[in-house]
Formats: sequence, structure tokens, C-alpha cells
Amino acid sequence: MTVITILKWVALFLALNLFVFSIYFLDKQAARHGRRRISERTLLTLALIGGSFGAVAAQQFLRHKTKKEPFRSILIGILILHGALAAVLVMTPQWSLRLFQGF
Repeated sequence: MTVITILKWVALFLALNLFVFSIYFLDKQAARHGRRRISERTLLTLALIGGSFGAVAAQQFLRHKTKKEPFRSILIGILILHGALAAVLVMTPQWSLRLFQGF
């Protein structure tokens, strides 16, 4: 895997997490102003597809849904899952190369 390919993946990851953070921000603003909210299902789905770091950062920084259960526990579970997947990719570089080949 070339450095450019790695940088593309990092940029995509950062963009996705920034996007998820901004969606959580919009939901927090809607909650403050009594407007229509973004569903918890949508927020968790965005975290699951790769935005878990942005979701947790928004939750902590914006103080958004920090006490809401089971939302909080599910989000932490998604974060743990992503951490485990990242660890597997780091510990098995030959598998990682095959997975990302062609992207």
C-alpha cells in the first residue's frame, strides 16, 4: 500500500468523523431550540459506519446524550468494536494490504 493510498484513507476517515461530529452538533442545536431532531438510530448508524470517534468527541465536547441509555452504551460498544478492528488491521498487515488493495 502506497503512502498516497494511506493518506487517502486517513483523509476519508477524518472527513467522515468531522461530518458525524457536525450532525451531532446539528441535533444538539435542534434540541436546544425545540426543532425536529435527528433520530438516535441515524446517529448510531453514522457512528457504526466509521464515525464513532467523531460521535464520541461530539458527545463529550457538546455534552450531548451523555446520560441517555441505551444510546450511550451502544455508542461505547461501537467505539470498542472499531478499536478492535483497528487493532486487527495493525497486527495483521498482510491481511490489511489485501483488504485495501484496489481502493
